[in-house]
Amino acid sequence: MKKSILVFVALLGLGSVSVMADEGADLYKKCSACHGAAGEKSALGKSKIIKDIGAAGIITALKGYKDGSYGGPMKAVMKGQAATLSDAQITSIAAYIAK
Repeated sequence: MKKSILVFVALLGLGSVSVMADEGADLYKKCSACHGAAGEKSALGKSKIIKDIGAAGIITALKGYKDGSYGGPMKAVMKGQAATLSDAQITSIAAYIAK
């Protein structure tokens, strides 16, 4: 019985990762113009290639842009992009890009 419950809970967790990635795909659409369909571009030739920095790096960057503690030449632009994102949405975007 315990084993069945653990498997069920684990499957629920995997389902939530899939939902996060689906939401992340929708949220990422506005990012793709500069960063590419899969995060493969250096935005305006100034940013890191975001698919290469991993989920944790993306979360750190977006939260930092949001609170003003992170960024280089595009900091003002990215602050505006990240300002409306919740922590859950930031995590969803990171999960989608880092998949």
